[in-house]
Amino acid sequence: MIFDTHAHLDSEDFEKDLDTVIKNMKDNDISLLVNPGCDLATSKKSVELSNKYDFIYSAVGFHPHEAKYMNDDNFQKIEKMAVEENKVVAIGEIGLDYYYDFSPRDVQHEVFIKQIELANKLNLPFIIHSRDASNDTYEVLKKHKKNADCVLHCYSQSKEMAKLYLDLGCYLSFAGPITFKKSTNLQEVAKYAPLDRIFIETDSPYLSPEPKRGKRNEPANVRYVGQKIAELKGLDETEIFNITKQNAIKFFKIEKI
Repeated sequence: MIFDTHAHLDSEDFEKDLDTVIKNMKDNDISLLVNPGCDLATSKKSVELSNKYDFIYSAVGFHPHEAKYMNDDNFQKIEKMAVEENKVVAIGEIGLDYYYDFSPRDVQHEVFIKQIELANKLNLPFIIHSRDASNDTYEVLKKHKKNADCVLHCYSQSKEMAKLYLDLGCYLSFAGPITFKKSTNLQEVAKYAPLDRIFIETDSPYLSPEPKRGKRNEPANVRYVGQKIAELKGLDETEIFNITKQNAIKFFKIEKI
C-alpha cells in the first residue's frame, strides 16, 4: 500500500471527475493521502475532503504565493482548524517562493516564520514549499525550527542543500521531476538521502511524472515516483512503497492504520 504525501484534490482540475480519480487511487493501491491547503479557502476544502474520505488527511496553512492575504483573522482561523479538526495532521504548505514573488519577500518571511511558530506551538509537522529560495529557507529553519518536524515537499534543490536540511532533521519528499531524464542532480539527491528520511508525492494536479508528462497529474501516478527511487537505490519497488509509507505515517502521527 502506498502513501501520496502531497496532492491537491481540492483543485478545480478535479471538480468533474474526483470520483474517478479516487477510484484510480484505490486501483493502484494508494491507501493514504495528505491534502495541503494554500490559503484559508483551500485549507477549509482540504479539511472537508479529509472528513469525507477516511484515507485522506489534511494540512492547513498559507502558501508563500498567498502570504500577502494572511491577516490576524485568517491566522486565527487556521489555528482553530489545526486545533479542532482531528484529521489535520500538519501546517502547510508554507515557505518561500522567489521564482514568482507573488507576495513581497518580507511578507513571505513573516508569514513563514509565524506558521513555523504555530507548528512548534501545536507540535504539528509542517510542509515546506521552497523555490529559488534555498539559502533563506535554510536560515529560517535553522533559527525557528524547534520541536516540530518538517518536510521539503517536491524537493528540487542541490545535494549540498539536502545535506544541510537533513542535518537539521528535515525530511525530503520527491515528486514527478525525479523521473525526468534531465533531472540527474535530483536523482543524485535521491540516491544520497537516507531511506528513513524520504517520502513520495505527486503534487497533483501538477508535475506529472514520466510517462504521463504533459497530462494532468493524479495520485495514482505516485507509483512512478516510487519506482524511480527504487531503481536509483537498487531496491524493490514494494520495499520503497512500504518504507516511504511508514516514514510518513510516523511523521504525520497517523494512528489506526
